[in-house]
Amino acid sequence: MAFAVVMVVFPDRRARALVAFGQFLALLLGPLSRSLQGTVEWLSETRRRALRGSAGGLRWVRRHRVLALAALLAVLTPPLAVLVIRGPALFDLVDHRGATDRQIARLLEGEQLMPPLPLPPEVFTTREAEQVRPDIATASRDWSLLDPLFTQRLLIVFKLMKEQHGYEMVLIEGYRSPQRQEQLLAQGSHVTRAGANMSYHQHGLAADCAFFMDGRIAISERDPRVMRAYQLYGELAEQVGLTWGGNWRMQDYGHVELRRPGVLGNTVSHVNAG
Repeated sequence: MAFAVVMVVFPDRRARALVAFGQFLALLLGPLSRSLQGTVEWLSETRRRALRGSAGGLRWVRRHRVLALAALLAVLTPPLAVLVIRGPALFDLVDHRGATDRQIARLLEGEQLMPPLPLPPEVFTTREAEQVRPDIATASRDWSLLDPLFTQRLLIVFKLMKEQHGYEMVLIEGYRSPQRQEQLLAQGSHVTRAGANMSYHQHGLAADCAFFMDGRIAISERDPRVMRAYQLYGELAEQVGLTWGGNWRMQDYGHVELRRPGVLGNTVSHVNAG
């Protein structure tokens, strides 16, 4: 619409556009350039005439201010109306999987999902689980200690992993006390590099998750099937606005967190503050 208005109101612009189009055709068609030479010369002459008449075009705009204003409004009204009607976006969802995005948006606005039933404690004490997650047996898996908004987003990921990909997910650790964070830090940088109150775990805004496969906790990324599950898990987590640890330099494939400014370093946790 904008292009059509310019072509009608400004003859010099129209002539320039025609000249440019003719030159493009001449370069593109090559062998036919000779036959187009006459057309280009005619367009050049039209351009010169248009330039001489540009002053008259400006005088036309001055004489027909109402028409020019109406044309401008016709161009600007549709996009402005879209911006006003759409309103602010609640979530920045990735757009490369449209069907999934729409489903996530409905889930975020729909009913509150409930955490899955807890698994027996002995499930978390296998050699594989202990090797990947030290002190996993004493980790908190109490969903009530997590931030409600973070909980709903994580449960959406659990739901979609089950429905779309057939993976049953398990919460390995949610809330983590400052004391436990210091204990893990003391075990070395291969476990964590965050001290007390410098992890979103202390504020109920982070969780470490894995998968329940063949009656056991599947947690090691060395298993190709588990690694594929982690990748799908990371994609879904990012679509609902969570940060996935698999994209970090020190990769933590099971970790997701909901980042909030001004939280880290605060000695009063989000959960304890109510």
